[in-house]
Amino acid sequence: MVAVIRIEKNGGPEVLQLQQLALEHPGPGMVTVANRAIGLNFIDTYHRSGLYPLPLPTGIGLEAAGLVEAVGEGVSLAVGDRVAYCSAGIGAYSEAINLPQDRLVRLPPGVDFEQAAAALLKGQTAEYLIQRTYPLGAGETCLFHAAAGGVGLIFGQWARSIGARAIGTVGSDEKAELARANGFDEVINYRNENVVERVLEITEGKKLAVVYDGVGKDTFDASLDCLRPRGLMVSFGNASGPPAPLDLQVLAQKGSLFITRPTMMTYTATTEELQKSSADLFARMLSGDIVVDVKQRYALVDAGQAHRDLEARKTTGSSVLLP
Repeated sequence: MVAVIRIEKNGGPEVLQLQQLALEHPGPGMVTVANRAIGLNFIDTYHRSGLYPLPLPTGIGLEAAGLVEAVGEGVSLAVGDRVAYCSAGIGAYSEAINLPQDRLVRLPPGVDFEQAAAALLKGQTAEYLIQRTYPLGAGETCLFHAAAGGVGLIFGQWARSIGARAIGTVGSDEKAELARANGFDEVINYRNENVVERVLEITEGKKLAVVYDGVGKDTFDASLDCLRPRGLMVSFGNASGPPAPLDLQVLAQKGSLFITRPTMMTYTATTEELQKSSADLFARMLSGDIVVDVKQRYALVDAGQAHRDLEARKTTGSSVLLP
C-alpha cells in the first residue's frame, strides 16, 4: 500500500484527501518510481479546482523525483536509477507511482531529488518560453509577471545567463529584492507602481517585443499595453484566474499584436523534445547559471496547506512536498 493524495470532487484545498492504495507491478514499458520529493505547481490548483478539468475521482500532481523501484518488460532503466518527471501523467502526490519510461528523465550527478522536483516543470517552462516560444536574444528586453514565483526565479536567471534584460513584476518589496537577486534587471511592484507607465519609462517609450504572462486576468490588459506594434503576448498561465474573452479586433487596434497560449506539454510532447529540454535545464543548473533554492517544504499529508499558501501568494520560489 502507498499513500496518495486524491480528489473525488473539485473545490478548495479541503478536497485533497490522503488515501492508501495498492500499487500493481509495472507493466510493459512502465516503471515504478518511489518518489523522494514532489513538486508543487500552480497547475495543481487548476486541476483541483476544476479550472483544468480532470475525470474524477483522480490523483493530482505532475512533478516529482525519486528512485526506480521496479521495472516492467522492455525497459532500459534499472532498479535504483535516479529519475524525475513532470509530463508523465497525473498522480505525483504519492509515495510511489507507475509511469511510462519514455516520459522519465535521468538525474545527472550533482542534481538532487529536491532540486529536480522543484525545478523540472518550472525549468522546462522557462526553457520553452525563452528558447522556443519567443527566442529571446542577448540585449533584448522582456517583461515577466510574477517574477518571484518558481518559474520567475528560474526565468530571470536564464535570461541573465544569455545577456537578455528582464523586467519583472512583484507584489512586495521583499519579492522585488528576491527577483533582483535572481537576474531581473528592473522590478516593478504592481501594488504601488503603474506597470505600463514604468515599462514606458524603462524602455524610453519603445515598449516591448514580448511579454510573458502567467498571471492571467489581473495582468492581461496591461500586458497588451506594454507591447510594441507586432509584439508577442505569451499567455501561459492563470494564477489570478482566466482572462476575459478577447475581441480579436483589440489586437489590431493595439498594433497588429500576436498572442499565443502555450503549454509545456505541447513543447515536450515527443521523447526527443522532453530529453532536450531537461538536458538544457540540467546543464544550466550544473554550470551554476541557474540555482534552485527550495523555499518551502511540506509533508505530503499537508498538501492542502501547501495549496492554501500557494494560492494566497505566501510562497516564493519553489516548494516541494515530502512523502
